[in-house]
Amino acid sequence: MNDTTGTGALPPVTMYSTGVCPYCVQAERLLTAKGVTAIDKIRVDLDPARREEMMRRSGRRTVPQIWIGDTHVGGYDDLAALERAGKLGPLLAGQ
Repeated sequence: MNDTTGTGALPPVTMYSTGVCPYCVQAERLLTAKGVTAIDKIRVDLDPARREEMMRRSGRRTVPQIWIGDTHVGGYDDLAALERAGKLGPLLAGQ
């Protein structure tokens, strides 16, 4: 993806996930296809305290939970809906 801000830097992407989550894999594939090269993946299956943190931050229990910069996107379905609406690219470009 081309960065339209001119800075060359995409906002940080954080994803709470587990090792066996097919929706986490799909979310990562979509983000990679959009030009995201680094995802801070937090494995909640390996650290119960991080699951509690995810639930506090998102109000949700399911993975993935994705943040682009400070914006909580939600799960894979939410991410895919943003892409279908043409809003994922601008969010990744910091717009």
